[in-house]
Amino acid sequence: MKKLVVASFLILNIPTVFAIGYQPVLSLSMAKKMAESCERLAIKEGWKMNIAIVDNGANLKFFIRQDDSFLKSVELAQQKAITSAGLPFSTKAIAEIATKLPGVALIPGVSIIEGGLPILTAKGQLIGAIGVSGATAEQDGICAQAALDAIKNDLN
Repeated sequence: MKKLVVASFLILNIPTVFAIGYQPVLSLSMAKKMAESCERLAIKEGWKMNIAIVDNGANLKFFIRQDDSFLKSVELAQQKAITSAGLPFSTKAIAEIATKLPGVALIPGVSIIEGGLPILTAKGQLIGAIGVSGATAEQDGICAQAALDAIKNDLN
């Protein structure tokens, strides 16, 4: 009898399960592909980078710290990624917003230093973010963009 009740419950609730829908996620293989692309560019350019990739909940998914990179950049890379996951804009765009709304720069944990980018699907769904730190802010941003470019076909 107990098995019949459980089976009935499951069968009757199948439409509810399918109604939940599909939520795209940032896979570990995508995160690695991004980090490797950014690292290749950094090596080519002579930059010493820290590369942090987080999921859409700002949980660390993958991290690379290149030899001789700045220790403080470990934290900065993660902060940039967390910022772009929490406010799905580039940290460069957030810095521009902060010029008009200075209070944005005072929000604890928000980075206004270029090098953080949200990872969005082709439909605009946030699946994560990347933060890069170790070179100039502009170079950090270039490296982060190279990482996004590496997975653009995976975001469809």
